[in-house]
Amino acid sequence: MKVRDKLIYTAARLFHQQGYNSTGINQIIDEAGIAKGSFYYNFKSKEELCIAYLEFRHEHWFTKLKQYVKKHASDTSEILCAFDFLIFMNELENFRGCSFLNILAELNKGDEKILKVIQSHKNDLRTYFNDRINDATVGDHMYLLFESALIESQLFKDQWPIIKSKNIVQSLIN
Repeated sequence: MKVRDKLIYTAARLFHQQGYNSTGINQIIDEAGIAKGSFYYNFKSKEELCIAYLEFRHEHWFTKLKQYVKKHASDTSEILCAFDFLIFMNELENFRGCSFLNILAELNKGDEKILKVIQSHKNDLRTYFNDRINDATVGDHMYLLFESALIESQLFKDQWPIIKSKNIVQSLIN
């Protein structure tokens, strides 16, 4: 595995377990089993590593969403299937929640570069819903239901917020 990838995977695990602010560069370097110089060859800072991680997570998450929807959307709409994808991800990742929102909660005022990556991810998700509905207001409503279902399911460690939101969405599109 490339050193850069090793650092991103290690950071992903540690950011998930401990949070972004509680994870130091030295811990990432130690747990990745690389030399300090190798870290700085690949990344100038922890912020740059975080951005690389979020970009990786964005691609990974959207790829999994599209694969899931393609495989399971035969009986239901793609939008309803996206809510089923949240249930799947909660089971897979033990109600981890949204990696982007988890890091957002820890950002300081000066973390504009990371904030822009998070906003870009959320804008892409909003576009995903709007591209599947011809009414931007309804698409935005579905996006907001999706986001709230994700947060609430993380909070309660339960699927009920997703199921309830999916039912609301179904009533909007029928």
